[in-house]
This record gives sequence, C-alpha cells and structure tokens, in this order.
Amino acid sequence: GIKCGGVLSAPSGNFSSPNFPGLYPYETECTWLIVVAEGSSVLLSFSHFELEYHATCAYDYLQVYNGAARDRGNLLGTFCGRSPPPPFASAWHVMAVVFRSDRHVAKRGFAAAYRKGSGEGWWWRSIHPSVLPHHPHHPCLPTDACGGQLTGLSGEITSPRYPESYPNDAECRWSIGGAGSSGPLTLVFADFQVEGGQGCGFDYVALFDGPTTAAPCLGRYCGSARPPRTVSSAPYLLVLFKSDFNIGGRGFKAHFYSAGECQEVFTTIKGNFSSPRYPNFYPNNLKCQWSIQLPLGYRVKVFFLDMELEGRSSLTGSCDYDHLSAFDGSAENGSLLGRWCGRESPAPITSRRNQLLLVLHTDRNTAKRGFSIAYVGVVPMNVSCTRTDFHIQIPVKSIAQLERNRIYLGTPSCAAQVVGGNFKIHTRFDTCGTESQKRNNTSVIVSTLYVDFSVGDREDIHQYEVQCEPKRKEASVTLIAGPDPSRLSQAENLVDAQQRDGGAMDTHEIKSQDTSDIVFISICILAGLLMVIAVVGLVLL
Repeated sequence: GIKCGGVLSAPSGNFSSPNFPGLYPYETECTWLIVVAEGSSVLLSFSHFELEYHATCAYDYLQVYNGAARDRGNLLGTFCGRSPPPPFASAWHVMAVVFRSDRHVAKRGFAAAYRKGSGEGWWWRSIHPSVLPHHPHHPCLPTDACGGQLTGLSGEITSPRYPESYPNDAECRWSIGGAGSSGPLTLVFADFQVEGGQGCGFDYVALFDGPTTAAPCLGRYCGSARPPRTVSSAPYLLVLFKSDFNIGGRGFKAHFYSAGECQEVFTTIKGNFSSPRYPNFYPNNLKCQWSIQLPLGYRVKVFFLDMELEGRSSLTGSCDYDHLSAFDGSAENGSLLGRWCGRESPAPITSRRNQLLLVLHTDRNTAKRGFSIAYVGVVPMNVSCTRTDFHIQIPVKSIAQLERNRIYLGTPSCAAQVVGGNFKIHTRFDTCGTESQKRNNTSVIVSTLYVDFSVGDREDIHQYEVQCEPKRKEASVTLIAGPDPSRLSQAENLVDAQQRDGGAMDTHEIKSQDTSDIVFISICILAGLLMVIAVVGLVLL
C-alpha cells in the first residue's frame, strides 16, 4: 500500500499528498503529526490544493486539527475542491493534518509548508490564495499575524503577543462558527487591557452577530474593564481587533464555546446534566461551568451517576489534567468541596449554602466519556432524639412559602408547629408512624418526614428518613425521595452509605416504649432496692 503521513519534528518543513504533483491514489488515508518546541505554535500554509469537490466534502477531503487528538472539539476545518484552506496557527506546539481519498475520482492533491511560530494561540490572518507564495520555504507571514477561521465547538483567542503588549497598526479578524456549530455561540473574556478613549476610537475590540462586519454590532470595547459575556443569535460570531499607531496594552484573552455546550445555570429544585457530548468523548481545551442556584435556605445535594475523565498524573498523583471541581457558592473563590478525575465514583456532596458551582477543565490531550450528574435541593434541618422522643427543627426562612401543615412526621396529624423562627416537631416514639428496626444488630427507631411543595395538580413531596439510636441518643436524617415517590429518579434513590446501611432489616410494630428503655429502668430500680436493703442491714447491725 501507499506509505504516507508521519511525525514531522523539524522546526520547519513541507509535505504533500502521495504522488504530488501527480494524481493521488484511491482509498488512501494519511495523517501528519507536526510537533515543534513546547511554548511555540505550528504555522501552516498551503501553496497548492486540488481535491475532488463535494458540497460537504464527503468524498476526498483534508482536515486540520488543533493538537494531536482527532475529535471535533479540535477540528479547525474540513476542506475539498480547489479552494485552499486559509493559513492556520495551532494553539500549542502540536498540529495534525489528515488526508483521505475514496475509491473514485483522483486529483493532484496538495502541497503544504509549516514552521515553528514564536507564540501560542495566534491565528494567522486569512490571506487570499492568490497572494500565497508558491515556494514552500518562503516566509510568507509576519510573526504578529493574527485572526483566522475557527470552526471548533470551543476554543481560545488572544491578541498578538499576549500577555505582552500588542503591536501597533494591527487588524485581526476571528470568524468563529460554521462547521460543527449548531447553535448560538458564547464569548467570555478572561483578561482585557486595550488602550482606552472616548467612543473607543483608538484601539478596540468589536463583536459582530454574524460572520462579517456587515452583521449587527454586539459591542465595541476598550480600556481595562472586561467586556460582558456575549451570546450570538446564530452559529456565527466575528471578533475584530484594531490598534492604532501608538499606545498599546496587554491585549486580551477570550474563550468561546457553543451556547448550551458547557455553561448553564439551574434554578429548579432538582435537575440533571452531563458533560458535553456525553456519553461520547468530551472536547479538549474546555472550561465548562454549571451553577446551581436555589432559593434561600436550601442546600444543594449532588449525586454522581457516572464519571470517566482523564486519569491522575503519574508524577504528582493529582488531578492535573482533565478534572471536575465543586465549589460552595456561585464562584470559584468559594470553598472547594471536591476535585475529581479518572474513573472515580464520588460519594454525594452537599453544599453549605443555597448555591453550588461545578467546573470542568479539559486540556489539549486525551478525552474520555465524561460524567452524568443529578442534584436535588434539600431542606436544612436539625434532628435530635432522647430515649423516648424525636425533636425536629427546620428554619422557617428556608421554606417560608410553606404552611406548617405541609411539614409532618409519618402522618398529616403530626404536623409541625411554629415556635420562634422554626418549624418544630416534638413527638414520642409510639406515635407519628414510627417503627423499630434492626440495622447491623442495633435497634433503631425510624420514621419519615414529609415536606410537601405540591402546587395544584403537580405533586412535589420530599421525603426524609429520620433515625434514632435510643441507647446512644444519636439521630440522623437522610433524603430518600424527591417529587413523585412512585417514580423516583436514580438520584433520589441514592443515599449516603454511612447514613443508611443496606443490610437486611427486621421490622415490627413499635410498642409504647423501646424494650431497651424498660430493661434500663428495671436495672436502675433493682439497684436502688439493693442499696436500700444494704443500708437497712447496716443500721440494724
């Protein structure tokens, strides 16, 4: 068979389709992996291009990938016909080029040149093919070239020389979207420092709601204030950066992604979500955020239904590559609740406030299946017990919208009372549907606490198991069900193993008092009688 492709590791070089400038062979697939020094980028241009044409490049085609991984998240574009691809620069020191031909129609193919660039993440300005050099060793573009066409589902753009000061008299256009984008695009600036001025008349960044400057302008920005998060109305977005003849700045760094791909805010009491493309491999080079924001008083409980991310670093043993982090609150400066990677199966976590943030970071290599998560809002409560009674307390402010009769233990007749700022339930073990069970050879008293959020015909009842171990006077509470108990979701069936052991349970009707109390009281009475007899005996002696 035809031998083609390979690893190109020299600082510069050129390659071409098999038999070029003759016709390329049928049914051929070649992959070139270009690797330059770390901290550099790969600059790629095409001096000749002629492949079989098809409207969607379904027959013969050439693909350029931003990195080594061949998935759509890294795909910069698919090309065929006689129109050469625009010049590209990789976002890091690796780029992959794939050529494929089918069993029909052969053309002359392509010739390409590459060289090492001086910085990461710079996209070459698209130049009309007629001005491209025909000699592959010609240094066709200046180091500060920028802009280009970005067709991946997500990625990053930076001003020339970022984070150093950008050059004067620069003009860069990034056309984002097209192939692979199926919905609106979101652009978020991570850093921004551009020369300011009234009306942004000197240096500026302008955003357009489409692929060209003829589209509606979404904003024009300068100075040091980061522009707001911008969402396009279609799967196209144009970013234009211009600088004048003097005074510069650090420039900017921005991330883009398909809207809905990996940035969501949840405000419902329960829900579920997954990593982009789950259960297929997630894209590389992502930063995704899921913010759960519930009414005041709630806590957020998160259940990890499935997880497969890139594993831990063999050097540090830490989650240095792809990882999922959880933060208490709505921002990454909140308390870290956990950080996971690999095939871990984390136990459920609960926030300490009414907001929780989950952040997924993926790097430039190795993608996995991702994760599936469900969450439910839980009501904060304090449960304690004695040898004979349950004491349950819930802050009124956490569920102020409910009447007291919507909170009850076992049966509606055991509804809460409002005492001070709390809903309170104080009941003996022989009432309110309590029962005695054996768990791990220990006698416990259990009952079910109901919190009824139902509205009209929509049933929404949360159920909590309250448990007491009378001998130790230790109580616990566990969420066991959310809405519609007859059709519990997977998340709502999950409980903490530490709180709820899955061993066999012997259940019987509870008597007026737990038998352990009777034994304890009998021993005390007997000891008292013996002491009285002893004292009387001493007196008589």
